[in-house]
Amino acid sequence: MKSVEGMFEAGVVYITTQGAQVRVSEGRIVVWDVEGDDGEIGTFPIEQVTTVNVFGGINFSTPFIRAANERGITLNYFSQNGKYRGSYVPERNTIAEIRREQYALNAETELAIARAMIAAKIRNARTLLGRKGIRGTDVLKDLGVQAERAERKDELRGAEGEAAERYFARLDETLADGWTFEKRTTRPPEDHINSLLSLTYTFVKNEVMGALREYNLDPFLGVMHVDRHGRPALALDLLEEFRPSFCDAFVTRLINRGTITHNDFNRDNHLADDVFGRYCEKYDDYMEEEFTHPYFEYRVTRRKAVRQQVILLRKAITGELDDYHALEFER
Repeated sequence: MKSVEGMFEAGVVYITTQGAQVRVSEGRIVVWDVEGDDGEIGTFPIEQVTTVNVFGGINFSTPFIRAANERGITLNYFSQNGKYRGSYVPERNTIAEIRREQYALNAETELAIARAMIAAKIRNARTLLGRKGIRGTDVLKDLGVQAERAERKDELRGAEGEAAERYFARLDETLADGWTFEKRTTRPPEDHINSLLSLTYTFVKNEVMGALREYNLDPFLGVMHVDRHGRPALALDLLEEFRPSFCDAFVTRLINRGTITHNDFNRDNHLADDVFGRYCEKYDDYMEEEFTHPYFEYRVTRRKAVRQQVILLRKAITGELDDYHALEFER
């Protein structure tokens, strides 16, 4: 957890100290070491905070929960090693008109939005490989064209699945010596790099879910992922275009710069407790880095870009835009 106020302009707080309690006092969020001797270990102006992420054995005082509800602060719960457990979402005006438009979305528009998302994901995968000096990715270009022309969701999923397989088969070539990527594995991840990928996908997915809720879209009603109880299908849909360009790029940076090494993991392939805090700091810094948005053509942070994509998605759903403009990097 960072303790410098100026590092919270984006409004996201990470708390990893086990046994801590989150309180509110005189207009500030206060993190208190209940079980130890450190007393106050962090304090943040409540009006600047939009999201509090807690990991493991951390609790909230009742006055703080009341204040979070009043100020629209989302609370996300994770296990100590970063597995998502659930969220507390404050009551908000959901703007019924937007939800009605979303629930009434026709199959043709759903497919058009999904095509844009998956085509962007494939383009971004090719771009990431290209930035790492990997050539011979024309097969991804062809699969991107297939995605753009897909006439059914099953056809689109097929192109996405093959593209993912081809992309991950080349990801190993982007890694520093001592790191090997053989295949994508989950539940549980079978090696250190898969653990980092899963953790980062979870973090960015929660950024997406927060933005969808902020702009009054239902995260559980998707355009491509199949509806399933407890699955945030729309968040997973939108996450697709961020996987290579944000998530995978961040993981390869951590590895190739030596920020995370094999020695930083426990036997279960999860990051050690002291290293997990470092990961959170690096992730927050990364999401606050700026780049030139390829659609808007001005500089934004990655965190802001997530919200901008949600706004574009909402406009496409409500008919304010004819097409959804996915976040796509040409180079």
